[in-house]
Amino acid sequence: MDTSILLLTIFVLSVFVGYQVISRVPPLLHTPLMSATNAISAISVVGALVTAGGDYGAVSTVLGFIAVASAMTNVVGGFLITDRILKMFKKGKDRR
Repeated sequence: MDTSILLLTIFVLSVFVGYQVISRVPPLLHTPLMSATNAISAISVVGALVTAGGDYGAVSTVLGFIAVASAMTNVVGGFLITDRILKMFKKGKDRR
């Protein structure tokens, strides 16, 4: 079996399983799920930094930089959204 077909099959199956898992999460658990997703994105930042900082060539450096910028946007946005959701559960003066 060709390696690219195997990798494509794994990707498609992981997308399907991920969708099934996420779609069955009750609304009460969305905040902890967002925090876990932010942690996974932070791991992506480390991989992107390795790619951008490694001396693999100009294309790798540029793509690594784009990956770092995208992953950091995802992490920061996720933490901002999580903070906003958590503030909705606080009462009165504690909302700051």
